[in-house]
Amino acid sequence: MTTLAAEPAVAVRRASVRRLPPLTVIISFVVVLIMLVLTVVPGLVEPYNPLYQNLFLSAAGPTHAHWLGTDSNGRDVLSLVIGGTRSALIGPALIAFGTVTLGASLGMAAGFLGGPLDAFVNRLADLLYALPGLLVVIVIVGVVGGGYWLAVLVLLLLSIPGEIRLCRAATSVQVRLPYVEAARTIGLPSRRIIARHIAPNILPTIIATFLLDFVGALLGLAGLAYLGFGTPPGAPSWGALLYAGESLLQQNPWLSIAPAILIIITATSVTLIGDWCYERAVRSGTDR
Repeated sequence: MTTLAAEPAVAVRRASVRRLPPLTVIISFVVVLIMLVLTVVPGLVEPYNPLYQNLFLSAAGPTHAHWLGTDSNGRDVLSLVIGGTRSALIGPALIAFGTVTLGASLGMAAGFLGGPLDAFVNRLADLLYALPGLLVVIVIVGVVGGGYWLAVLVLLLLSIPGEIRLCRAATSVQVRLPYVEAARTIGLPSRRIIARHIAPNILPTIIATFLLDFVGALLGLAGLAYLGFGTPPGAPSWGALLYAGESLLQQNPWLSIAPAILIIITATSVTLIGDWCYERAVRSGTDR
């Protein structure tokens, strides 16, 4: 009797262990949580004002007072890196959210309704796909001079085609399934079918594309800042720090190393979380 009673408890413990994310994913969640804290309240951990200059300490290496040294203007590198977290994460988050909201809506509507709407959405996606994204952003931001938020807007628009195509393809598969035909038969409106039935079933695709869009936007904005576009001159930015550190590799290589490490760690962590969430969503959908 004792053995029989213990077997369900053992099974429950094993199931809970299987539900736990791998160690790499746990570490990735910790990294993302730290980045969120640095984004929301950077002033709590910044040792100095990132814009404060001390020309007597220009391009100095790491010391007890400045753990990562200073840049050519005598600004604390650690404070600059922490201050750059906000521009590094907020823009990509807005791009990913806007891309998923607009792209998924258009893709699901096109895949479900078909006809002229499907043709129009496909041609729109083809047109945006044909544009050289980075070159378009550089030209628009360089000519208009709109800065960071204009770069965010342009990258958002150029990221929509991928979301449209993925969600349209996933919706087209769902439309042929019996549950959609049953919903149509009982007279449910198209909007309700898409929102309450199709969207939950393609949620793994939406989750995966959201996080991949975030990573792509993170790298894109960092690349633009490296080229001198998007962020105002002197503003803390990981990409701008990479560029500024090129000329100071002999004096203080941490000016380039620190933001490069943060870009790699953040992009890798978000990608690992996205893969894990996608697998969990697919597995839960299969179990249902």
